[in-house]
Amino acid sequence: MSGSKSMFAPLDQAKFSWFHGKSIFTTGMGVFTDGYDLSSIGIVLTLALASFGVKSLTGLESSMLAGSALVGAAIGAIVFGFLANKGRKAFYGLDVLIMAIAALAQAFVTNIPELIIVRLILGIGVGADYVLSPLIMGEHANAADRGKSIALGFGITWGLGATFAAVLYLALQALHVPPNLIWRIVLAAGSVPAASVIYLRRKMPETARFLARIAGDSDGVEKVVAQVAGTHEAWQPQGPIRDTHTLSYYFAHQWKRFVAAATLWFLFDIVAYSGILFGPSLIAKGIGLSPGTFQLVMEFAFVVPGGIVALLLIDRWGRKPLQVLGFIGMALSLLAFSLYRTEAAAIPLIGLMLYGLENFIQQAGPGSVSASGILGVELAPTKVRSLVQGLTVASGRLGASLTAFVFPAIFKALGESFAIGFLASIAALAAIITMVAIPETKKQSLEVNAQENMTDSLDLEPIA
Repeated sequence: MSGSKSMFAPLDQAKFSWFHGKSIFTTGMGVFTDGYDLSSIGIVLTLALASFGVKSLTGLESSMLAGSALVGAAIGAIVFGFLANKGRKAFYGLDVLIMAIAALAQAFVTNIPELIIVRLILGIGVGADYVLSPLIMGEHANAADRGKSIALGFGITWGLGATFAAVLYLALQALHVPPNLIWRIVLAAGSVPAASVIYLRRKMPETARFLARIAGDSDGVEKVVAQVAGTHEAWQPQGPIRDTHTLSYYFAHQWKRFVAAATLWFLFDIVAYSGILFGPSLIAKGIGLSPGTFQLVMEFAFVVPGGIVALLLIDRWGRKPLQVLGFIGMALSLLAFSLYRTEAAAIPLIGLMLYGLENFIQQAGPGSVSASGILGVELAPTKVRSLVQGLTVASGRLGASLTAFVFPAIFKALGESFAIGFLASIAALAAIITMVAIPETKKQSLEVNAQENMTDSLDLEPIA
């Protein structure tokens, strides 16, 4: 290394500014929509089925309806993971446009197959957003606040979106809106927050890291650094800044890290989406709550407070301890829920508190680390960052889709206690993988975390 100042140092050292705040809002509203869209179907599913004249679903129909958006998200993540390597900004806004159109289209479906198809398309937009939002946020953020920025813009806003879905559902019920309209309004309302940020996303600047390491545009880097960091210090590279390594080079040298990041999101979503997709209909019934009330209590009383704890600690304690403790806490709370299932059924408050504790710990830990996209962003070099992010997102959606198809069968065949105990074992496994395979990344530049300055023959700093 030359010892000279890095081209990205002004970004890493910048104080939190209006630009960063606006970026959090711009990315966060898309994630708010993600949380709203993916959780709202569980709240209104019984109403939608009644309006279609369907008394009950087959196991396959139930899984396809619950998992269609997740399968779409996996497709969207892979496609936009590749596209984002052609430019982050180029496709930012298209993701929420897809989400807005598909969310609105849900209000006009007339049967279950149509709803499955529309939610598959909706999922493509969600998957694209899961790739682009944390990617752009992470490449613009300063090093000291990057964890908080991503956890807020991509973590806690998900819970707020899910909370709003429950609030709207309960409000429409209180107003005695006909059930046939309630489910259509609730699903279609997801188009509003998505559409609200299309313009803002199109105005976001391309990231300096993409311009430097992939496009090789030094003039563009200087302009973006000035806009983001508020510094007009002239920077003239004395050598090439474009990364000339092939994609296969990075995958050959760092594949273990990438696989670990993808595996952790996969395991997290198996556990988390069991509750998201089936909690309102299966678990809520057992503790005497309606789906809307269950969703509201879980998000407002447990998930959002857990996200606030993560914001306070993620850049202090670090990503690794939060995730390890979070997975261990999830395993213990789920195990307690399965062991004390009889008591929870007799006294619903016990079941609510045990399951709520799992949701709180979940969001305070891996829900704000792996599931907010931090690992894919921080562990991958710029040249392959969008591809790795796409793979980690798709891996998470695969885990969630697996839950949509497999969890109901386990639940039915072996009982609720066994199913929840199985989830607890998965959380414990994820804690072990985090301990042995994931480095700490707090308060360091993306290049140091991704070992980009170690594996690349071109200095990230100007060559003397």
